[in-house]
Amino acid sequence: MKHYPNHLDLQPALHASGSVRLPGSKSISNRILLLAALAQGSTRILELLASDDTHVMLMALQQLGVKWEQEGESRNYVVHGAGGTFPVHQADLFMGNAGTAIRPLTAALAVMGGDYTLHGVPRMHERPIGDLVEALNAAGTQIEYTGVEGYPPLRIRRGHLHAERMRVRGNVSSQFLTALLMAAPLMARSHAVTIEVVGELISRPYIEITLNLIRRFGVTVERHGWQAFTVQAGQHYTSPGSIHVEGDASSASYFLAAGAIAGGPVRVEGVGRDSIQGDVRFVEALQQMGVTISMGENWIEAQGGASLHAIDADFNHIPDAAMTIAVMALYADGTSTLRNIASWRVKETDRIAAMATELRKLGATVEEGADYLRITPPAQLQAAAIDTYDDHRMAMCFSLASLDGALRRGARVRINDPKCVAKTFPDYFEAFARVAQNKLF
Repeated sequence: MKHYPNHLDLQPALHASGSVRLPGSKSISNRILLLAALAQGSTRILELLASDDTHVMLMALQQLGVKWEQEGESRNYVVHGAGGTFPVHQADLFMGNAGTAIRPLTAALAVMGGDYTLHGVPRMHERPIGDLVEALNAAGTQIEYTGVEGYPPLRIRRGHLHAERMRVRGNVSSQFLTALLMAAPLMARSHAVTIEVVGELISRPYIEITLNLIRRFGVTVERHGWQAFTVQAGQHYTSPGSIHVEGDASSASYFLAAGAIAGGPVRVEGVGRDSIQGDVRFVEALQQMGVTISMGENWIEAQGGASLHAIDADFNHIPDAAMTIAVMALYADGTSTLRNIASWRVKETDRIAAMATELRKLGATVEEGADYLRITPPAQLQAAAIDTYDDHRMAMCFSLASLDGALRRGARVRINDPKCVAKTFPDYFEAFARVAQNKLF
């Protein structure tokens, strides 16, 4: 395990440039791990993300009897699929704060049946899972809450599945629909299963990732717009042999933003115009702010101009990467508004409240709404100690406030509890220091 100090002090950095090789995508990594575990045959996974969240999934699969091995010290793994039924039918699983692990695994285990408990860190027990549980129990599974109703911890027992048509709300987290889609082939043994989305479906690009990976593992999902999805009977997951994990597009946002704020050019490698991740659309927001973007098949580069323009946009489609825009707004030429970000409230922390609090420490004027933030930058950024709320993205975003921009200089920034970046990017601060040509300690 990597050692982290209690805090990191970042001094103002005059310029940012260089290139960064991105870690693997968390969203892709944990989806592939579960699909490989459910599939027939063995799957070689290349460039799996090394992080707390993938560790949680790997340990859970091991407890469930799924065999896997790491290839030496590399980030390549081989997972030996269990063919749709896990060998171990009774387990107590610790899921940390990994939403990408607990939600799909809950659906798969509930459909298989057994005697399982799933729990995590205290914040996980504050993150809603009720819409998923309600959809599954309506189809005959037996999931019970052992704490507060609507939230983990959960107890899963063997139910009497009769799934043909399921309904799930889409306006809290797209991970609920992802979980049902990934479990659907396990339910569609003798008859087709259709999943209907109730209301608006948020974070649609993440559903595109799910559908793409399900297809790679041999299952076809029929789409009826964004309102319904059908899996025909008799399909099962089959290993694709080997599969590569793209670089994480959300993590790319911090380095591209660094190039935008502090001159650049900064290039990220491992994700590009052919990415299956919706967060590559972050570059569209950068372009609206006046940033020059270049893209290749597997890389993206950002170069800042004279100043950053304020932005007013709907960020429902890229909620994670939108956090980076909130800090970039400190360097803009006016007031920026981030709209349709209600999902921030149920992430690793209440990100709307947390972001507003920490931006104000730097001198910004911030208006916080139920589903929006409005940010007016100060004339000069103020030195601040940033609290991170055990949220990896808070830590990574606020490192950007140490950069000098065209309109205002960066501040001395203390990042408290920097170890939270281990959730998705353990080496983030070293990579940031190289780009910012800055010393960490």
